Amino acid sequence: MIEQATIAIGDIVEQGKGNIVSNMGEDKVMLNVQNNKYYNLGEVGGRIWELIASPVVVADIILTLISEYQVEKEQCEEHVIGFLEHLLKEELIHVRKK
Repeated sequence: MIEQATIAIGDIVEQGKGNIVSNMGEDKVMLNVQNNKYYNLGEVGGRIWELIASPVVVADIILTLISEYQVEKEQCEEHVIGFLEHLLKEELIHVRKK
């Protein structure tokens, strides 16, 4: 099991393999075939999932979301990092330090 690690703004994140993702209305839903768990990523979570299709720095995700949604930087950082940490805990993403 992966230890709970704090994700930093400068870390690089990328989707893990073994997920089937589909759109359901404005939300994005995902089935992880390794653990047979279903996840509703929501609209913004789905957008984050799209952004991490290839390795990307967390700060770049935040900048993209700030430009696409009306959200304050601090609030965006808090929510993005919290969401990514949840994905990491579920072993759905890979994180490496920059």
